[in-house]
Amino acid sequence: MANKSKERGKSDKDQQRPPQSQSEQPGKESLMHPKPISVRDNYVGSDKLKGRSALITGGDSGIGRSVAVLYAREGADVSIVYRNEHDDAEETKRLVEKEGRRCLTISGDVGDQEFCESAISKTVDEFGRLDILVNCAAEQHPQKEIDKITEEQLVDTFRTNIFSMFYLCQAAVPHLKKQPGSSIINTTSVTAYRGSPGLMDYSATKGAIVSFTRSLSQNLVDDGIRVNAVAPGPIWTPLIPATFSEEKVAKFGSDAPMGRAGQPHECGGCYVFLASEDASYMTGQVLHPNGGEIING
Repeated sequence: MANKSKERGKSDKDQQRPPQSQSEQPGKESLMHPKPISVRDNYVGSDKLKGRSALITGGDSGIGRSVAVLYAREGADVSIVYRNEHDDAEETKRLVEKEGRRCLTISGDVGDQEFCESAISKTVDEFGRLDILVNCAAEQHPQKEIDKITEEQLVDTFRTNIFSMFYLCQAAVPHLKKQPGSSIINTTSVTAYRGSPGLMDYSATKGAIVSFTRSLSQNLVDDGIRVNAVAPGPIWTPLIPATFSEEKVAKFGSDAPMGRAGQPHECGGCYVFLASEDASYMTGQVLHPNGGEIING
């Protein structure tokens, strides 16, 4: 009887939320239950980014939304780039404007170079400057066997996750050079360091992002542009129900050392830190909000 009780307790602990799934990536925050937490109620801005302008890909929801709202609370105007989740983007815009800052929404495919160039131009035209580029957009498609990864999936995953960073950085760097203290922040993943047997192509892109971050940081150091990255662990974002089965989503994050999935706001502060003068002596580095998993990266 005691063993059965223990098993029931473990099952209850592992299930963190109602089973749910979505049929299309990158997913919609408006359909999630419970909703992710973008900003702590007690987070007090201190003008760390006052007068600056930032472009954030994947800024409509999840970690990107948290970054957008926190940047606004710290005094920055923000441009959010997203695919086609218009309701989520409008909600993020409302939250940014509630902080008294301007928000530009731009819908399109970050895997398209011309779109990336256009997004940078629109941001500079709207705000008159670009100080911070945050690359947060991503997609992932689980496959148990490597021969199940089609050429189409492989190309799409790399195009969204890493090609987009090249395209955006190429377009952004000429503008960033004009702004002292400018910064690029890329989003990699804990999977870049420990791998993931069911997300081989996704993990490969995240490893590429780590190498790209380190290489670009050295390339741009003399221009005064800092390049760093954040490697989240299991974070409750729309990409999760849009990726995994209902059963996996219900237990998502329960195997982390802290025993739960993280919230977007538990990553957002990393992006504030890396964009601010608090990180003025950091470039080529990666922060790891992952619930306690030690990956020595």
